[in-house]
Amino acid sequence: MKASELRTKSEAQLLQEMNLLKDELFNLRFKQATGQLENTARLKTVKKDIARIKTVLGEMNK
Repeated sequence: MKASELRTKSEAQLLQEMNLLKDELFNLRFKQATGQLENTARLKTVKKDIARIKTVLGEMNK
């Protein structure tokens, strides 16, 4: 997910997307703790996507 794509979305859409990613991150961490996670790189990408959304939200609130 690119920051330019995120800037075209509304604040409500970004918050919804961030909540979905946080849920996914929780599930990924749970799978990692139980040894069921196969794609460990997904953890990094989800965290970076959440950070991108937070950055765009911060830009909108300025």
